[in-house]
Amino acid sequence: MKSKNSKDAQGAPLFDKKLSRREMLRLTGASGLGLLLGGGSVGGILAAREATGQAAPAPLVSNADVIPFYGSRQAGILTPAQNFLCFAAFDLTTTKLADVQKLFQSWTEAAAALTSGSLIGSVNDNPNLPPTDTGEADGLTPSKCTLTFGVGPAMFDGRFGLAAKRPSTLADLPPFAGDSLEPQWCGGDLCVQACADDMQVAFHAIRNLARIARGTAVLRWTQEGFQRTGNADPKGGTPRNLLGFKDGTGNPDVTNDSEMREVVWCGSESPAWMQGGTYMAVRRVRLRIEVWDRSTLSDQEATFGRHRQTGAPIGATDEFAKLSLDAADAEGKPVIPPDSHSALAHGDGTVKMLRRSYSFSSGMDLTTGQLDAGLLFISFQKDLVKQFVSIQKRLSKSDRLNEYMVHTGSAVFACFPGVREGGYIGETLLG
Repeated sequence: MKSKNSKDAQGAPLFDKKLSRREMLRLTGASGLGLLLGGGSVGGILAAREATGQAAPAPLVSNADVIPFYGSRQAGILTPAQNFLCFAAFDLTTTKLADVQKLFQSWTEAAAALTSGSLIGSVNDNPNLPPTDTGEADGLTPSKCTLTFGVGPAMFDGRFGLAAKRPSTLADLPPFAGDSLEPQWCGGDLCVQACADDMQVAFHAIRNLARIARGTAVLRWTQEGFQRTGNADPKGGTPRNLLGFKDGTGNPDVTNDSEMREVVWCGSESPAWMQGGTYMAVRRVRLRIEVWDRSTLSDQEATFGRHRQTGAPIGATDEFAKLSLDAADAEGKPVIPPDSHSALAHGDGTVKMLRRSYSFSSGMDLTTGQLDAGLLFISFQKDLVKQFVSIQKRLSKSDRLNEYMVHTGSAVFACFPGVREGGYIGETLLG
């Protein structure tokens, strides 16, 4: 407890200085944790009052916290999935290509700062001007923040003279059986996928990019997402979706450069501006959690074609065991149901894509009283039609999982190749 002669930063005796009602409310609220920890005296309140004037220590940033923004390919694609996602689609409000170029130049400069943990711009200490950075990530580490940019099919509709550069496969996805798409979750001229190991860092990135875009582009829709954190799963196992099953077991090996060139990265078959880039498919999938929770474990496992606890295919014990779709039980029935999610997604094994999905929970549906929760499905592939569309057609027709989900949002984007320092993201298309 402080002595009777303790003084504040201005030299006034603490016990003699009258606290306003606003200050007392602020201090008693701020000291709630201190009360729980044993600081429940008047001295504890006054200590909190003094502490509010102390600057927070600077975070210790290690190389492991930083994923470079510049490079031959965009980060956030092969990058191991971070804990949190903040995804945003934008609509352009300009018809001038020069405005779009300027936007991407500004976004590039900002993205390099955001992913390194620096404040955006140089006007952050002038009391007479709005800060150029909103500040909520000040003092936080970069938390492996990545920013991945792309353009949608509407970018080539003639407004900017880019129609001749539209890739033949870049088009809105066709309707699939069972879709219940809602316009507020579909489309977009531009997209930014912000991922980080801290949600505030990811949100800060999208907030500031949206702020920079004012006058040129506006937000069309956003969705936040999450996985299990590294602290919750130190072993780094395959994350589970909100239905309790591991999601992403069958992904191709991102460390195999040859396979990534075959599955993800665009090559000479694509327009020059897309070589080294990839195509993104995004689907907002609402899960009927309340119905799923009333299903038996055996029904759930038959729906996925995998054991819930281990993630292994039915009949196997290793999560990464090969799917034996020809295996039969003693009665001659397939061990793994042919209409299970795993069986249909796998097909004959020749068509693959890289999945990088996140769970979401957006509160309660006020109409039904049920949870508005599910999966923001994201995949990367070099050919949307041959890969995503062909797989989704199989799934939409007969997947057992369709009983427990509905697709409410849909969008596709062409994600640029990376950018070198001195250039700007999208320069291969817009330059």
